[in-house]
Amino acid sequence: MNETYVITFHVKPAEVRRFHALLDGVLDAMRGEATFVRAALHVDPDRPNMFQLHETWSDRKDVLTVQLQRDYRRVWHAALEEILAEPRSVAIWTQLRADP
Repeated sequence: MNETYVITFHVKPAEVRRFHALLDGVLDAMRGEATFVRAALHVDPDRPNMFQLHETWSDRKDVLTVQLQRDYRRVWHAALEEILAEPRSVAIWTQLRADP
């Protein structure tokens, strides 16, 4: 069963460009992973430094033991403390239904 990781980011206004530059590399790289299903990045229309990322994967164990350790995520994870105004929040949701 697919799971979606809903991650909310409150980015420091001066770091929004860096946030995008680093995250774009991660998103581009993870598209090639075998258990990757889809990802979508959203921005709050009233707060241009608030973002929500939805990453959907087919295997939780793979995400936790393999994907989070990928080399292409290291620079991203290391930069989060400098980029974020507050710690990110992560929620995991199990998909029950999907409609095109």
